[in-house]
Amino acid sequence: MVRNARDTFLEIIANNRKIGAEGIFSVCSSNEDVLEACFLQAKEDESILLIESTSNQVDQYGGYTGMKPADFAGFVYDIATKTGFPGEMILLGGDHLGPNKWQGLPSAEAMIKSEVLIKEYIKAGFQKIHLDTSMFCADDPGDRGKPLSNEIVASRAAILCRVAEDTWKKYCPNPAPPLYVIGSEVPVPGGAQKEEDVIHPTKPEDAARTIDITRQTFFDEGLADAWERVVAVVVQPGVEFGDDRVFQYNRDLARSLSQKIHRYDKLVYEAHSTDYQSEDNLKKLVEDSFCILKVGPWLTFAYREALYALEAIEAEMMGEKSQDLSNLKKTLDKAMRDKPEHWRKYYTGTEHQKFFKRKYSLSDRSRYYWPDESVSQAKDRLFKNLRKNQIPLSLLSQFMPYQFHKVLDGKLANDPKEIVFDYIRIIAGIYSRVCGLSR
Repeated sequence: MVRNARDTFLEIIANNRKIGAEGIFSVCSSNEDVLEACFLQAKEDESILLIESTSNQVDQYGGYTGMKPADFAGFVYDIATKTGFPGEMILLGGDHLGPNKWQGLPSAEAMIKSEVLIKEYIKAGFQKIHLDTSMFCADDPGDRGKPLSNEIVASRAAILCRVAEDTWKKYCPNPAPPLYVIGSEVPVPGGAQKEEDVIHPTKPEDAARTIDITRQTFFDEGLADAWERVVAVVVQPGVEFGDDRVFQYNRDLARSLSQKIHRYDKLVYEAHSTDYQSEDNLKKLVEDSFCILKVGPWLTFAYREALYALEAIEAEMMGEKSQDLSNLKKTLDKAMRDKPEHWRKYYTGTEHQKFFKRKYSLSDRSRYYWPDESVSQAKDRLFKNLRKNQIPLSLLSQFMPYQFHKVLDGKLANDPKEIVFDYIRIIAGIYSRVCGLSR
């Protein structure tokens, strides 16, 4: 019987260390429909749901979502209420919390802003805190092509951990204390983009050095109790994706890294950018101590796929010359061209290549534009058209065969929103199975 999300999360980590057969996936998305679909999956599984926001998405100024930490927490719990999902089974996490957004500032100024960021996350009830101080600030000496020194990273992580501890004691005396994640996967900016790129796993000795130096720093700073609540280390297991390429997990290359974590009590690995991995490789990651699997773009990519398929159905139903079509794809692309800041430095090439990437890149930079008012209105019109005329089974079979069979079996309503949720749950279901959460 699930007691609460935090305790269950710790049980999953303990079981992963014992037998390697359990894991947890982290939903890294602020898309309301994606979150609702994931809640529906977790409700069916009777499992907890770990939802995380990044320091870019959500901060004390609103981030790119316009939400502060308390806003995001309320947003998540409102969706849970709508789906009938119990609040005590939600675990909220903050990802890459540190100076990431303020790298252009002197370190003292960037850290002051980072401290406020941490305070706001803790006060809003986030219990899984990724302390990420791995990035250079403006006045940090050293080669930007190499990682920032472990000593500086650990010292800054300890400062932010102290802020988190003090904030928890002052504002959150009833909930259990925060859990911490350290380390960084140091990803290729924007994902792997070159054909010759090879994604190498973190060297085992580098992972050990990160753990050892951070542990000693925490003890030196009087944070021994907090160190006991460091549950995971972010490393690079050798997985990544680019516009149209996926670097699949290679168990043999990651074997020594996988084994290294067993030198340390209680710790597991957290793997970022696990999107688009095969189900078999995701299962291997869980078995190899990469207990926490982050997923984000794959979920919104599936969301876009589902909506594009429904728009194709709409065009066939109503005729391509109909004046009442939603024109969703065109509206989305216009929104992206009007405000290119979320994709411009990631999508390169000819105009046609950039046009193609805006629609179909695995990096899915289109995920930033679904809240745009014009795009939201186009989606609403699409759903209205499909409900008014009802989707013919023949077209559902043509464009969404998996959902067609579920509708035939009476397991899915022939409704566009329900079909979109079900499509997203294909991905959520994969993660649920590999983590041993599905029933």
